Amino acid sequence: MEKLSFQVERRGIDYVPENERWATPRNIGALWSGSSINIAYFIYGALLMGFGFSLKMAMILIVVGNLSYLLVGVASLQGPQTGTTTFAISRAAFGTRGARIVSFFNWVTQLGFETEALILIVGAAIVMSQLVGIDVTNPLKVFYVVLACAVQTILPYFGHATMVRMLRALILPFVAAFTLVSFFIFRHASVSFHGVAGGWQLFSAGLAFVFALSGLGWTECANDYTRYLAPDVKRRSVIGWIALGTAVPEIILMTLGALTFTFLSSASVWNGANPFEVLVSQSAFPRALVLLLLGFAIVQMFAIDALVLYSSGVSLQATGFKIKRYQAVLLDSILACALTLWAVFQSSFSIYTKDFVGVIIIWIAPWLGIFLVDWLLRARRYNAAELQRADPQGLYFVGRHGVNWNGIAAFVAGIVSATACFSKAPPPVNFPFHWMTPIANHFGAFFCSGAPAAQCGPTGWIGGADFSAPAGVIVGAVVYLILETITGVVAAQVDRDEATVA
Repeated sequence: MEKLSFQVERRGIDYVPENERWATPRNIGALWSGSSINIAYFIYGALLMGFGFSLKMAMILIVVGNLSYLLVGVASLQGPQTGTTTFAISRAAFGTRGARIVSFFNWVTQLGFETEALILIVGAAIVMSQLVGIDVTNPLKVFYVVLACAVQTILPYFGHATMVRMLRALILPFVAAFTLVSFFIFRHASVSFHGVAGGWQLFSAGLAFVFALSGLGWTECANDYTRYLAPDVKRRSVIGWIALGTAVPEIILMTLGALTFTFLSSASVWNGANPFEVLVSQSAFPRALVLLLLGFAIVQMFAIDALVLYSSGVSLQATGFKIKRYQAVLLDSILACALTLWAVFQSSFSIYTKDFVGVIIIWIAPWLGIFLVDWLLRARRYNAAELQRADPQGLYFVGRHGVNWNGIAAFVAGIVSATACFSKAPPPVNFPFHWMTPIANHFGAFFCSGAPAAQCGPTGWIGGADFSAPAGVIVGAVVYLILETITGVVAAQVDRDEATVA
């Protein structure tokens, strides 16, 4: 890996030859660990408490929600055999051209993650400036945004090996910084903190929040990195290292964020434009420690954003655009810069994050269900060479148009189901598409016109509970399985592939 670091990588979604598969499961675990040990999860823990949970309930949600990283492990097992990226593999389930649709969804999602990281980088820079006595004017904010966008463009050019090395190197310094912070957190935290709301409905909404921002939100990137593993790698080792490198640090960091909320519980600040503002007028942490933590956070977020930009670039290629990966990085940086400027001046981090959670769930959940069912229907085998073909004679080019309508139909059904079961929590939030969420949303009384109040109530058919993630996964998977059973598209491809090999 060392000789591949800090060299510009030109590979996109093309096949990685076996003699270039330098990674081990431990390397991949280190990459995921480096991306998981970041300040965003600390903030997520505090935002979760803002739903109204007690500390005990928040801890349960954090632990259970982060078990979703087992899904990331399972969604990483296709890369070693195929040697290509997630949405090149998705050509099998959706057709060579049909996969372009879901690739576009992923590109938009990665752009959202990039923007989120930039918002935090700029927010940290603003607070650091305030702490050293610099008056942060609007022109200075614009300068910080533009500078951050320029810096974040550099690292993704150097590719996967460089990112593994950088993220691995940042683990120990960031752990040391958070260890110091933890000392002061435990001195001031109130373990008996009680929330102001409860009920199983809100619990399900909090679980969806953690689930989406932990494992579910990364499943679509997993094979972009495991394609550098040898084809005969042990599956248990891949799942184990990924789960260990992600769930454990994120549980710790989200817990520290939740504990911090118990003594810095100004929800108006946490939910404001810049959550780091909560660290300005406080006496729990020494100023020097806050500056150290935010400095490390900025460096860490740049490295993590490089990881996201890498996946975003190959996803844009998978949409069919004739664009090189480094050109995709530049395009993403420009768009993310514009979105960051909007968020800094017109929105708030918490609103952006909660809106983004909905975007993640409603499409990734059904895609994941379809992707895994397709993999199982093929007896966990793909033809790596055929995945690289885009011509009508290719194995995965379905019908005349290259679209597997079974996958597309299941995808649409899953999106509709996930949206219908999505709850915009905590209330009150004016979700603009509430008419699409009759089962769960807080405006569900509209759909109960004429029904007894006891049966309906003011908060939806199921009182604002959120079943968006399981609904998306299950409906997408079941509909795809039924359609494939009826049409036999996958079975025909498997027979054709076996006949070719024979």
